[in-house]
Amino acid sequence: MLEPIMYVGGVYKHNHLVELVEDLGGYILQKNVMQTEVVLLMLVPINDIAIVEAKAKELLGKLTRAPLTGSEIATVAPTLAYHHLPHLDCDVAEFLRKQGAKTNMVGLARGVGKRICQLTAYERDLINEHDVAVFILGNYEHCIIEKSKRLYEGIEIPVVVTGAPELRTEDVPNATAYVGNFGRILHHMRHSEELRTLDKLAEVIGKVLDDVRKEIAKDPPSIAPPRIKKEIEEQVQEIIDSLHPLPITLQLNGARVKLPYEEFHEMLENIRFVEGVTMKEVAQVLPSKMRNFILIKPRPKSETGFVI
Repeated sequence: MLEPIMYVGGVYKHNHLVELVEDLGGYILQKNVMQTEVVLLMLVPINDIAIVEAKAKELLGKLTRAPLTGSEIATVAPTLAYHHLPHLDCDVAEFLRKQGAKTNMVGLARGVGKRICQLTAYERDLINEHDVAVFILGNYEHCIIEKSKRLYEGIEIPVVVTGAPELRTEDVPNATAYVGNFGRILHHMRHSEELRTLDKLAEVIGKVLDDVRKEIAKDPPSIAPPRIKKEIEEQVQEIIDSLHPLPITLQLNGARVKLPYEEFHEMLENIRFVEGVTMKEVAQVLPSKMRNFILIKPRPKSETGFVI
């Protein structure tokens, strides 16, 4: 099992840590260099974490667990009109990105009103392509509860709800978790108590993602999503030339490849691994609801009978 880890340290000799993680069978998911500092998001075999910690200490860097690493999260607002405060949506999305997640903002077409709110089929399918959905709601307890009865219909992934009142998760129908002290904030969240609220949200989402990882581990995928990313980068030149941010976006149980489905799905299906199998034997290559990108979902071990 691979643990999501974040390393923050100096640029000097950070390549030693990169080589160590790869030698141990781990993966470097993202590297950000900012002048003299480097931030690495990586997946490390759980039994080898002590070795990586020793190397990080030698390099005078800081190693922390980052449970949001390698996940894709949908932050959902009833609308993107000012009435529903995109300020807060942007703050939540940006904070989760800093914790290692890839976030996409979704503004609903018919999310207004506790009696008439609903999801379209397209919105439902798009949200279900993510690992977790964070619904950012308002100030009124009754409105949050009533919307929760119908707004999450057909959502198959965990749903985390935010709002102003302090409620128990059991009080919010169909929600996996609820985080209070948000609501309709008329400014960017920058005060200390607001940052603590964002920390709490990230902690709750991290626990939800850990539960998803445990479920996936019961019937592991035939190929790990980071391995999919690595092979595509090595065998598909067009992904290297792509100008999209994160042209291959990792998910807990899959990957989103930002190439046109009609033009590239056969190329991805025929990628061959050194073990002698092709991509279509170990994963499904599907059209995504997002801009006609490609969604790759590994087949479980129970279906293929092996793991590479």
